[in-house]
Amino acid sequence: MPALPARRVPEPDRWVAYVDMDAFYVSCELTSRPDLAGRPVIVGPDPARGPTRGVVLSASYEARAFGVRSAQPAALAARLCPEAVWLPADFPRYEAMAESVRAGLRRRSPRVVALSIDEAAVDCPASDAAGAERFAREIQAALRAELGLPSSIGVATHRTVAKIASDRAKPGGVVVVPPDAIAAFLAPLPVGAIPGVGPKTRAVLESIGVATVGALAEAPTSALRARLGGFGEELRRLARGRPAPEVEVEHGPRSRSAARTLPADSADRSELDRDVTELAVGLAGSLAHEHLRYQTVTLAVRWTDFERVQKSRSLPAAQSGPQALSTTAARLLDELLAAEAGGRRRAVRALSVGAERLVREGARQRRLDEFGAGTALTVK
Repeated sequence: MPALPARRVPEPDRWVAYVDMDAFYVSCELTSRPDLAGRPVIVGPDPARGPTRGVVLSASYEARAFGVRSAQPAALAARLCPEAVWLPADFPRYEAMAESVRAGLRRRSPRVVALSIDEAAVDCPASDAAGAERFAREIQAALRAELGLPSSIGVATHRTVAKIASDRAKPGGVVVVPPDAIAAFLAPLPVGAIPGVGPKTRAVLESIGVATVGALAEAPTSALRARLGGFGEELRRLARGRPAPEVEVEHGPRSRSAARTLPADSADRSELDRDVTELAVGLAGSLAHEHLRYQTVTLAVRWTDFERVQKSRSLPAAQSGPQALSTTAARLLDELLAAEAGGRRRAVRALSVGAERLVREGARQRRLDEFGAGTALTVK
């Protein structure tokens, strides 16, 4: 009797909890200033101390109720919320508390990927949505009990969807999106809710009648490709509940990156310098939490017309900490802007700072030809 063909058993869904610490810098400050709980608090340069071009680094939800937002000019925030309590940033403290958050997550999950100082993707040891939600609520309660820090958590079988869900969970909630509910969950949301869709991309989509993710799901592929290239197709797949599979590095980390879509296209050099420095500092912190050093720095710029260019520079030896990363990224920005100054003089719509040729702390330095191309884990 001939053997029956083997039946392929589908692999169980791999659940991911996207942990986003609520108003992280402010929350860190409140652990030692409980008297400020419930008041509008802003971390950033206090305009009352003199003129500043600085920006809001973090704002409590009480301050946000007045229209205060992260990355907003401090002077504007002061006008919107004159009663706010301003606190100077204490980055070493935030890094230390972020490390404690990562440690707490790693005690409860077999895999944690730090994506920024206040965000992480955590594998859920669960077989279904109910188990994944229980796990998310357990780690949320643990972070509050052990560190006094609030968080919002999105849970899904795809990291991008989990990230979007974490935004819907704010502040302090948990939102679970089963795989068969992705399209329905996303449909009513504005297209700007998708990571990577900034004001410029949103305007392009709205110009063809696409304002919601549901409308994006029905948009003609040809129209999306004509205006956004392959990114348009990726967006449509996500909108239809069939996001492209996420590529993971199989044999150790090879690259990491931190990206930011600017609130508005900018050619202001001081603003771009600040953005690059903040991205580099955040990325360096994430690498430190994973005990990784880097030897190549990459800076990518997406211009206002969506063209993307990048430059890389290798360092003499593997480095750790933000100094070499931010300094090298700033020099690469100099070179890209200098090249553009002789051409179309376009403004910048998005920036990305990357670290490549990663090695574990304490590992031997490997030869250049031992490294392959890696996939960057990107933050907004």
